[in-house]
Amino acid sequence: MNPARGREPLRPLADRMRPRSIDEFVGQAQVLGPGKPLRAAIEGGQLHSLILWGPPGTGKTTLARLIAQRADAHFIALSAVMAGVKDIRAAVETARAARDASGKPTLLFLDEVHRFNKSQQDTFLPYLEDGTLIFVGATTENPSFEVVSALLSRARVYVLRSLTVDDISTLLRTALSDEERGLGKEHISADSEAIELIARAADGDGRRALNMLELAASLAEADRRLTLPIAQEVASGTRRRFDKGGDQFYDQISALHKAVRGSDPDAALYWFCRMLDGGCDPLYIARRVVRMAMEDVGLADPRAFALTLDAWEAYDRLGSPEGELAIANAVVYLAVVPKSNAVYVAMGEAMADVEKFGTLDVPLRFRNAPTKLMKSLGHGRDYRYAHNEADAFAAGERYLPDEMPDRRYYRPVPRGLELKIGEALARNRKKNEGGE
Repeated sequence: MNPARGREPLRPLADRMRPRSIDEFVGQAQVLGPGKPLRAAIEGGQLHSLILWGPPGTGKTTLARLIAQRADAHFIALSAVMAGVKDIRAAVETARAARDASGKPTLLFLDEVHRFNKSQQDTFLPYLEDGTLIFVGATTENPSFEVVSALLSRARVYVLRSLTVDDISTLLRTALSDEERGLGKEHISADSEAIELIARAADGDGRRALNMLELAASLAEADRRLTLPIAQEVASGTRRRFDKGGDQFYDQISALHKAVRGSDPDAALYWFCRMLDGGCDPLYIARRVVRMAMEDVGLADPRAFALTLDAWEAYDRLGSPEGELAIANAVVYLAVVPKSNAVYVAMGEAMADVEKFGTLDVPLRFRNAPTKLMKSLGHGRDYRYAHNEADAFAAGERYLPDEMPDRRYYRPVPRGLELKIGEALARNRKKNEGGE
């Protein structure tokens, strides 16, 4: 007879160490601190539908279980990765049976709710309306974009944050000392440097931290001591969170762009390196850096555009790490040179007028006249060739459509090359007004 048959498989440490009460829950003081609405609702057993939005390993699933436990509610867990409408209907039938048998409410927890399409999410609505289900959805993506508005209007959104190094260190020490669920009965000691390294390497993810601790403990079995070298071995190769195409991706490129715009080369380099560390394609960053040159530096320093294009090409030709250094040079250059968004703003205003005034005729004097017929119709007549005028400027000429009012879209800033451009434009406008 196989002695292993019938045994319950050993659950992972992260699962065994799930908090059993709100008091054991680590972190998330912004929603679970004393006096916070969610804590008050949980302690009072007041169920309401909600959406938990936060990074992996921040306690979304555990929190849903604790809410159901405190409210003495029937708990059903589904994952949108594997479940479908059939599973939802089965959950509804189970909820109705539980209500009829014991009067208990049912809390349905849907992990990865953003994976459901609109019609699948809409399936929940009638059962939320009639009280059959209390809905708790968990997502790592922005609910504003990934959850249908009808469901959002019926559920309150709570934002969970990445766990701090101190939070995770507390989790790790608790797991090491807990003799019932954790590693306490194995009597493994841990150096503080090892705990801190694992806490940092976990990058705000409690589940990730406990998984690394469990692996480290297995390597420390010989002398029952978790040392810094063991922690380094376990943590090697870990990357910071960077969910390509998700909120973290766009938040970090936004931070890089804003640091460049704000003329902070140090912060710009930090966000650039964060994105590289997370596995972002450097060619994507290079393309966005070219955009920054056009949008935020503009004609204050026209060299910025050429330099960013050169950095893009350098990476394309050289690859890593030389090409990454070329992009880093471009990032720092953009951050330290004078800034202007004058052309960016001017183009937006001009596009608005194009839409506002429609298809206005080109004045006859500016039209092309390659044939005798066109010339006979007045095309090109009375056109003033600027190079034949003093200073190659036709003073008093107006180039907008005749039906349009005067416009001044481009307003150079008093920085960099645009300082000189602004002075030249001021001289030309003075000539248009009849001055010297």
